[in-house]
Amino acid sequence: MATVTTAQRMLDKYLEAELAVLEGRSITFAGRNLTMADLNQIREGRLEWERRVATERNNAAGRSNGYSLATFE
Repeated sequence: MATVTTAQRMLDKYLEAELAVLEGRSITFAGRNLTMADLNQIREGRLEWERRVATERNNAAGRSNGYSLATFE
């Protein structure tokens, strides 16, 4: 059974907030009342948490982060 991480829970919250705002509703998130004017902030937060979830999944699968470091002697 997969464990839901903090990053995944936060991503889910941002997706819920984005959908609510897109549907014309306001939503209270992290103690703030968000409306359509806050959509860009919500999207920025969602993108950040998507990156974190992807990083966690890659690390769990043993994949690298897309770059490696070289040592020159």
